[in-house]
Amino acid sequence: MGIEVARLKPSPARMRLGDVLRVGAVGLRTRPLRAFLSALGIAIGIAAMVGVVGLSSSSGAELDRTLSALGTNLLTVSSGTTLMGEAAQMPEDAEMMIERIGPVERASSVGKVSEAKVYRSEQIPEAQTGGISAYAASLDLPATVGATLSSGTWLNAATERYPAAVLGSVTAQRLGIGAAGVDTQIVVGGVRFTVVGILNPVALAADLDSGVLVGWPVAESRLDFDGHPTTLYTRSEEAKLESVRQVLAGTANPEAPNEVDVSRPSDALAAKQATSQAFANLLLGVGAVALLVGGVGVANTMVISVLERRAEIGLRRSLGATRGQIRTQFLAESLLLSAMGGSGGILLGMGVTMGYALYSGWPSVVPAWATVGGLVATLLIGAVAGLYPAIRASRLSPTEALSTP
Repeated sequence: MGIEVARLKPSPARMRLGDVLRVGAVGLRTRPLRAFLSALGIAIGIAAMVGVVGLSSSSGAELDRTLSALGTNLLTVSSGTTLMGEAAQMPEDAEMMIERIGPVERASSVGKVSEAKVYRSEQIPEAQTGGISAYAASLDLPATVGATLSSGTWLNAATERYPAAVLGSVTAQRLGIGAAGVDTQIVVGGVRFTVVGILNPVALAADLDSGVLVGWPVAESRLDFDGHPTTLYTRSEEAKLESVRQVLAGTANPEAPNEVDVSRPSDALAAKQATSQAFANLLLGVGAVALLVGGVGVANTMVISVLERRAEIGLRRSLGATRGQIRTQFLAESLLLSAMGGSGGILLGMGVTMGYALYSGWPSVVPAWATVGGLVATLLIGAVAGLYPAIRASRLSPTEALSTP
């Protein structure tokens, strides 16, 4: 009885992860400039996406910080229009009536002195008012709206009866009065007023930035102010804010509540942030297009690499490399190329975010999902871009690859 000896076909050696990375990096090392330019396309797209998300998040964090400092419990009551379209008036005691609402913690008001034009001096042409408005203001206005002084002092029980004025931040710029300009005289309604203070920008009462604020008594006695408030500011308990909001119009003007407008300044800031977010989404789309273009660049690089390295592929196949190993080699090269670009883009995007946030005085925020998502998107782009060239390389037979010049 004969003994039949079976001939076993040797199985190809398996490539470990380190071997895959080394073999995949061969093409990158031999053509570094081409690899750099291809990775740069990916880096630009990822940097744009990370930067846009980071700047948007940093801007949102700054808004949250601002609202936390200023408070979101400020409500503004302003006189609207009558049914005939004319400017409405609130009662002179509107502020007093609002203070009687239980949850209201603080109330203050300003009254616009419409006929009082503001000039730097009597020599300024009458038509050049600079869009500056004069307001009679309550003494507790800064505490209510969160206003602070950049220089000088606020009105007090003595100065509110005399021609003393506090300038908004924009007003001071338009009149050419700097921080050292306290004690300078300006003309309000034909009367000389002495500047006693200059405000910093007021985030929740932006109208005050372009105004001149004087005491209520002196406005009535020297500027023919009628005593009717045009805007009231209230601070209420946060938990009862909506309840207060519903009764403010009827309380401020019981005879014509429909002629009163009630708003929440913090909502305006949130709306501004929403507008910025919409713009950020547009830029994010541009970044995605740049990333797609970078992926096309990687695919182009890999296709050319396969064509140029046919002899190498044929030699490896003749030495026993399988189609799967050839496919793995070129797919690994594509992934490494994309990972290089993605890592550089993430670092660049984070650097741009941190630099701009530092310059603007914002907290620097780069969400973790943006960096992780950017890296995942990079690897997906690399896999898709390298799949066809890798399959094409694996289908080359040894004789075909070696015989091709």
